[in-house]
Amino acid sequence: MDRKSLKRIIKFLTLIGLVIQAGFIIPLITSFIYFNEYFIEYYILCTVFFILVYFIFYKTKLDLTIKEAILSVNLVWILGGVIGAGALMATSGVSFTDGFFESVSGFTTTGATIYTHISDLDPVTLMLRSTMHWLGGMGIIVLGIGIIAMINPTASLALFKSESTGITATKITPKLKNTAANLWKVYVLITVIDLFLLKFEGMNWFDAINHAFSTVSTGGFSTKDQSMGYWINNPLIIWTTTVFMTVSAINFVAHFKALKGDFNGYKSEEVKWFLIIFLVLSLALGFIHYFSSKDSLFFAMTNSFFTVSSIITTTGFATLDYSTWGNIAIALIFIAMFIGGNAGSTAGGVKVIRYVIMFKNLKYQIKKFLFPNAVFSIKVDKTPVKADVLSHVGAFFFLYILTNTIIAIYLFASGYDTLTSISAAIASVGNIGPGFGHVGPVDNFAFFTPVQKIVLSIGMIIGRLEFFTVIILFYKDFWRR
Repeated sequence: MDRKSLKRIIKFLTLIGLVIQAGFIIPLITSFIYFNEYFIEYYILCTVFFILVYFIFYKTKLDLTIKEAILSVNLVWILGGVIGAGALMATSGVSFTDGFFESVSGFTTTGATIYTHISDLDPVTLMLRSTMHWLGGMGIIVLGIGIIAMINPTASLALFKSESTGITATKITPKLKNTAANLWKVYVLITVIDLFLLKFEGMNWFDAINHAFSTVSTGGFSTKDQSMGYWINNPLIIWTTTVFMTVSAINFVAHFKALKGDFNGYKSEEVKWFLIIFLVLSLALGFIHYFSSKDSLFFAMTNSFFTVSSIITTTGFATLDYSTWGNIAIALIFIAMFIGGNAGSTAGGVKVIRYVIMFKNLKYQIKKFLFPNAVFSIKVDKTPVKADVLSHVGAFFFLYILTNTIIAIYLFASGYDTLTSISAAIASVGNIGPGFGHVGPVDNFAFFTPVQKIVLSIGMIIGRLEFFTVIILFYKDFWRR
C-alpha cells in the first residue's frame, strides 16, 4: 500500500472519529449534568486530536479505491473500539482490554458486558454504552456516508456495500447520501417514539433514553442489573419493548417506504417468514413456560414473547432467567439464536432472507433430482435469484459455522464447558449478547481472560461485517490489486 492510500484511509478514519465524537455529545451533556470531569477532559482531548489530524490531511482527496474502502470499514470498528475503550477507562476505571471488549460489544450492538454491577455504574458510563449501541445500530459507516458522499460518491458506494447487512445493498434514492440520510431519519423517528412511550409508561427520562437507544439498535445494554426484569411488573413497558425490538429487526427500507404510503415492503417473503417464526417460537415458549410454572398465562406469554423477540432480533435484553425454563425451552431459544432479523435492519444474526433462499434452493435441488429435464428457477418475491447470490449464501453459512466452531473450540480448549463455549461463540459472532452456561441472561463476560475477550471482540466485528469484508483481508490477491 502506497503513501497516498495510507493518507486517504487516515483521513477517512479521522472523519469517522469526528462522527463518533459528534454522537458522544449525548454522554458529554450527561457529564455536565452529573459533573464527570474525566469524560469531559477525554472528549476534548479526542476531539482536538481528530481535528488536528483532519487539517494535516485536509488537502488529501478522499477518492478511496475499493480495496481502501474495504480496509477502512474493518479499521472503523477497531477505531470505535479504541475510542470507546478510552472513554470507559476514563469514566469507570476499567482496563483497556475490558474497555475495548465493552466498546466493541456496544458499537456492534452485541450487548455482552464485562460489568458485574451495572446499577452502580456512573450515569455517564451507562449513557456511553447506550450511545455506542445507537451509533452502531444503523451503522457508523452509514452515518459517515452522508458526509463522504459529498466528497466522492464512488468510494461511498463501496463503503455502503461493505457495511450493509444481508445479500444486497438497497438504495432507496438515486443519491447515496440521501439514502443514508433517509435511513437515519427513520431510525431517529422510531427511537423518539419508543423513548416517549417508555417515559409515559413509567420509566424516568434517563432510563427511557438509554433503553430506547438499546432497543431500536437491537443492542441490549441496560441501566439495571436485572436488565428489563427491573420492570417485570409493568407489562406496558415489556410489551412496548417487545414491539420495538421486533420493528427494528425489519428492513428499514420497508419502514421508509411505509412512511411514504407504500406498504409493499412489509409483504416481502423475508418479513412474512420472520414474523411467522417469531410468533411460532413465542407461542410455543409461552405455553411451555405456562405449563411448567405457576405463572399466569398472560405473564408467561408476556415474558416468552419478550424473550424470543430479544434473542431472534439479537437485542439481548432479559426479564427472567430463561435458562431455568427446562430443556425444551432452551432448545427453542437456541433455535432463535440462529435466526436473526431482516437484511437492512439493525438486527444481527444469519438473517431470515438467507434461510428463505437456502430452503428454496433445497426445494430446487430436489425437483431437479426428480425431474432432471424440467426447467425450474428459484424466485424470491417473484424475482429470480442469481447464481452468484446462491453461492454467496452458501459461502456465508460455511463461514458462519467455521467462525463459530473455531471460537467455540478455542474456548473449550481453554477449559470452559461445552455449553458456555458454544453459546459464547454464537452470542458474540451473532451479535446477540447473552447465551447459556456461564454467559446466561443473568451472567456476564467478565471472567474471560484478556486474550479471550479480544478473540470474542474480533468475533463480534466479523459477525457485524458478515464475514466476507473481514475474510477478504487474508486473501493475498486482495493486497496485489
